[in-house]
This record gives sequence, C-alpha cells and structure tokens, in this order.
Amino acid sequence: MLDKLGGIALQTDSLKWLLNPIQFKQELLSRIASAMHSIHIAALYLEDDEAGREVLNALLAAKAANPELQIVVLVDYHRARRGLIGHKGDSGNYIMYRKAMAEAVQPFDILGVPVKSREFMGVLHLKGFIIDDAVIFSGASINNIYFQQLDKYRFDRYHVIESAELARSMRSYIQQHLVNDSAVCSLTQDSSEEQCPEKQDMRTFKTRLSRSEYEFESTRIGNRVTPLVGLGRKKNKLNEVIVKMVDESTESLFICTPYFNPPNALVRALTRHLRNGKSIDIVVGDKTANDFYIPPEKEFSTIGALPYMYEQSLRKFVKRQQWAIENGQLRIHLWKNGINSFHLKGISADGKKHLITGSNLNPRAWALDLENGLLLHDESGAWKQSFESEQAFILEHTEKLFHYSQIETLQKYPAPVKKIMTRIRRLKADFLLRRIL
Repeated sequence: MLDKLGGIALQTDSLKWLLNPIQFKQELLSRIASAMHSIHIAALYLEDDEAGREVLNALLAAKAANPELQIVVLVDYHRARRGLIGHKGDSGNYIMYRKAMAEAVQPFDILGVPVKSREFMGVLHLKGFIIDDAVIFSGASINNIYFQQLDKYRFDRYHVIESAELARSMRSYIQQHLVNDSAVCSLTQDSSEEQCPEKQDMRTFKTRLSRSEYEFESTRIGNRVTPLVGLGRKKNKLNEVIVKMVDESTESLFICTPYFNPPNALVRALTRHLRNGKSIDIVVGDKTANDFYIPPEKEFSTIGALPYMYEQSLRKFVKRQQWAIENGQLRIHLWKNGINSFHLKGISADGKKHLITGSNLNPRAWALDLENGLLLHDESGAWKQSFESEQAFILEHTEKLFHYSQIETLQKYPAPVKKIMTRIRRLKADFLLRRIL
C-alpha cells in the first residue's frame, strides 16, 4: 500500500533537519521576518508568555512592513479561552490576542477552531508553520518551554521542507476546511461585539472534518512527501498509514512517543512485527520528563497522576514483550535530561519511510483530535544518513531498559499518587481515562 501511495515530488536538498528548540525558534522568526506573500500557522496554542508574545510581535511587525502579507493563525478554540491547568486566575490566551490586535497598525485575525463542542472530546492538534513556499513541521506549539525561552525546554522534532506544492496544499486545506467553516471564529473580536460559533455548527464540524483531506499534484515514484490528515476512528487515513508502516516494515522500526499509551490496533501491529522476527526501537519519555510530572517535594494535584498512569501502561507492554527484549528485537529507550520534558512523535520504517507528525500515537489522537502528518518516502536513500543522525541525537539522553522490573510498581509511588491510582483502579476508570487524557 505505502509504495503505491502518491506524494509530492521532493528534491534531495528540499529537506532540512533542526535539532533543538533554539534552532526551531530562530528558523521560525527568520522566516516570518522575510515572508513575502503568506504565513499560515496551525498549533494547539499560542501562549500568553514571553515566547508567545515574541512570535505575535514578529507577525505584527511583518504585517506592518508588508500590509499585503496574508497571515492566518489557527489555535484550538477551547484551549485559547481557558487558563492553564493548575494555574488559578488565568483568563485565557485570547485576551492577549484581542489586546494586541486592538493596538495593531495592521491587525489580522487569530482564529479559534472548536474541533468538538468540549475540549476533553477533541482538540485542534493539526500542526504546521507554512511560510511562503516552505513548511516548518513540528509537534511543538508556541510558548516558553517549546522555544527554550527561559531555563528549560520541551524536546520535539523540527523539519523544514522547501516545496511550493506542499505549502500550497496545506494552505488550501486550512482555507477550505477551517477558515471558511461556520464553526471557526475570530478570537480577536471586541468583547462587546463577540460572536461565538453556534452549538449546532460545532456539533456537526467533526463530521465535515472527518471527510477532509489534503489535495495535491501526486506522483508514485521517487522521493516524495505525502501529507495526511485524520479525525475519528473510521476511515482515518493517518491512522491507517501508521498501522501499515508497522505491518509493511520488513526489518526495523524507530518510534518516538511522549506518552506511552498506544491504541489496541497499534499494539497488535507491534506484537505481530515482533512475532515475525523484526526489531523495534521505542523512545519514550521517562515519567519525570512528562509535561504533568510533579516532583515529590512539591504540592501534589490530581493531574500529577498522569505520568504514573503512562508509566504503568509502559510496564504492562514491556512485561508482555520481555521475551523480545531478551533476544534483542525490542529496545526501549527512556529519555530524561534534567528538568526538561519530552514531546517527540513519529515513526521510521526500514530507514526508507519516515512519518513526522504531531500525533501522540495514543487513543485520544486515534479517535478524538484532528491530527496530521507528513510521510516522507526516501526511495533513493538520500536522507537515510540524516535521519540516522537525528535518531542518534534523540538517543543521547536515554537509558535502555533491560527488564520490566526496572519500571516502578504502584507500591513504590508517592502516597498521593498511590491513593488516586488505587481509587481509579477500584472504579475501573483507567480504561476511560487513557482514551480522553
């Protein structure tokens, strides 16, 4: 299937790797400053902090210098209208957007996309920074930690693809399926005249999005990139390609995921892969490298149980596949680097096909959120060494697991974590929580 999957032709030098948040930030700001005709940004959020304001100011400066420049910024509607989890008193990022545009010489809209009528039911997880004829693709959103603005960073993947056709296709998707939809509204409206999307429009939006796809001039030969988008469990092309990458791999897989909680279909595919004698490297964040980890010396809140839930999911998988670890087929790498966190996603198969994506490869991404990704077909092997160098860089701060017993059990967790996880298990709520969190 994947060999016959059409894509956009790419030259060898069309693809560039950025290896850290600082390079990513510099590339984005440089591209914004030099943009000629259009900037389209899709991210989960643009935060009201130093990094978020720096990007917003860069966009405003580019628009002031070139009033004809088209700027479209899309963020999740619900995420923009609430404060941060665990932080009281925040009033939402849209307050910053509204104030900035009210003072701007050349304002532009920042649009809120309500993928579902409630945030816990699904969010805008579509990714892409499309500037003129280039696409910067990363799972990162825009805030201090993703840009390493202050004392810590959230590690992600960052790629730059020079392709007028890919940029056109991604811009067209944004315009046709998001900007022009009645469920999508401006987050910069004056409070006295604010018009929110109708509830009926939000309820039916998911159906419209589930039928959407990228349109592009396609080829089935040579090095190419296939843009993919998906929402929902049924006929989700991105999910289908992920499973096919595992099933059609003939030798090895290299998988990155920040939260180890794969959907059942992916677990079955990985198990088949191992049973057929092939190998897998899985890089996952240590629980202390999770966004929601709370050190024992700090005050605990319920959200702090999440990293431990993911760790138990990993322990269960590793215990079942211990035989594959012992014979060298399965290698689990735990990433940990001080106070920094891990947010990498993607799959490489046989060093020939590489999916870069914002999908967390978990049940929520599989069924609830609007996700996208770019499948790179390296027919000539021109990018093989660069991907291997990226993988070696990713593995620098990892520790390899040799036995499932290296992962702590519930009994060794801090008392507040043990209490809440015991309660969750007693209520048999862990099955549901893993699908919505």
